[in-house]
Amino acid sequence: MLMLKVVIKEIAEKGKWRGSYTYGYRRIMPLLEKAGYHMAEATLRRLMNELGVQPAMYNRRKNNHYSSYKGTVGKVADNLLNQTFDATSPFTVLHTDVSQVRLGDSTWAYMSVILDQATKEVLAASVSQSSNKLLIMDTLSQLEDNLPNNFNPIIHSDQGWHYQLDYYREKIDSLGLIQSMSRKGNCLDNAPMESFFHLFKVESQPEIKKCKNISQFTQFFNKYVNWYNNDRISNKTKNMSPVDYRTHVLAA
Repeated sequence: MLMLKVVIKEIAEKGKWRGSYTYGYRRIMPLLEKAGYHMAEATLRRLMNELGVQPAMYNRRKNNHYSSYKGTVGKVADNLLNQTFDATSPFTVLHTDVSQVRLGDSTWAYMSVILDQATKEVLAASVSQSSNKLLIMDTLSQLEDNLPNNFNPIIHSDQGWHYQLDYYREKIDSLGLIQSMSRKGNCLDNAPMESFFHLFKVESQPEIKKCKNISQFTQFFNKYVNWYNNDRISNKTKNMSPVDYRTHVLAA
């Protein structure tokens, strides 16, 4: 039992981000099995609790859910995905959204992100004090730099006002992207983005409050995205990081 606890602790330590444990029992279990340890989920959860390596929880209500929906202010695209999140090839289906967090100085920071559905890799991420056109266009500019040639993926968003307007639609059209939108008020239609922002807030909440201005938060968020892309493993990507999984899939 002592050796088992040592192995659990070692695995959990590899998943720490800024001093916080991020690996839940679902991610630790297959790594234990790979190391030759087999047990019930309840046993693993108990041992993780005894070791103090349980990941933090996040209060969604306390931190407020951001919505950029302002009704129909432009063109609403069809929902091409219909909650079908089964893309297996990189750069075929992308998701995008904006979320917010409250900083240590009580101001808000807004994050705009574009995520690859198949690999969970963040392909573009931008931060601003305002959820405005510049935030969205900067994110698309990053995507333009990171998206390989000869790919024409679907890009799915909610019905936020940014995504309905001409400047957004014209930009994604120039990049060869195919627009798709969630149904009104249905966050599950864009579940991969909801999942990413939830993970970020769970894994970073103690550090977010330490950011006293937008500059500090931008540096912190960029470091998180780099860690998430290159180091954070997931059972959804065969216990690889998003970048490693993308490399693995493209090489197959």
